[in-house]
Amino acid sequence: MTKPEIEFQEGPAPTDLVIKDLVIGDGAEAVPGGKVEVHYVGVEYDTGEEFDSSWGRGESIEFPLRGLIKGWQDGIPGMKVGGRRQLTIPPELAYGPAGAGHRLSGKTLVFIIDLLDASEG
Repeated sequence: MTKPEIEFQEGPAPTDLVIKDLVIGDGAEAVPGGKVEVHYVGVEYDTGEEFDSSWGRGESIEFPLRGLIKGWQDGIPGMKVGGRRQLTIPPELAYGPAGAGHRLSGKTLVFIIDLLDASEG
């Protein structure tokens, strides 16, 4: 797989988590509270500006879902290995309202996630 391009979305940011499967995988399924290995890229909804990318570091990352922002905890389970999913995550499921102390607080975030591996954790 190659690094995905995130298309700029028109209109106001959604107020709920939006899950859009771009590629349906056929491997093991990610489960709530499980462990995942992913490649991902994240951009700000309003500007389309990239703020983070595992592709940029040249390596995937592995972590337990329970340690991640709520939008990932809710948006990744059900994905299957080999899949690519886009998550559009409102601030309350990401880094909180503006002024919450994170540089991405108050921002709606868009991630494209490639699921490389999944386990029960």
